[in-house]
Amino acid sequence: MSSPGAHPNNDAQASPRYSATSRRLHWLMAALVVLAYVLITSRGWFEKGSDPRLFVVQGHFWVGILVFALVLPRLLARFASPTPAIAPALNPLNRLASKVTHIALYVFLLLQPLMGMLVVFLERGGIPLGGLMLPSPFELNPRLAHRIEDLHITVGTAFYYVIGLHIVAVLWHHFLRRDNLLKRMI
Repeated sequence: MSSPGAHPNNDAQASPRYSATSRRLHWLMAALVVLAYVLITSRGWFEKGSDPRLFVVQGHFWVGILVFALVLPRLLARFASPTPAIAPALNPLNRLASKVTHIALYVFLLLQPLMGMLVVFLERGGIPLGGLMLPSPFELNPRLAHRIEDLHITVGTAFYYVIGLHIVAVLWHHFLRRDNLLKRMI
């Protein structure tokens, strides 16, 4: 029996899942990251300078721009509603590992597209938008563009390891720990 004035179901007040917006953005961005990876790795299937190769490289670029555009709405949705509790609760070390991994994922989601845009600005002098060109705020510098592109590739490789860690952790939570971590996001 509950005490007078207490809500009879305080636990029911907290949602067991992330908000619908957070869940949709999570899965949309996950799909876009996979698409960006598929596009950039498939460029090797096509001859340099060919239209199909140009299509997949430009597709990779625009998918990256879309990921970048969705990061702020995703963060706003994430902080606009409470984080559903993991049941049973995590120990402090697992909670820290989770926070570090999520921060790394968000940093990658911001850093990778920014580096990609910087490469295009420095190498091409602007970003084509249909028949228009968004001019670069920087002088052309192909050498610096190449160095940033190398960093973009290196960071991208690290990104996939962090994504892999995230997926392994989700599977560990779901199948071995048998908590509600995955259920919060579906």
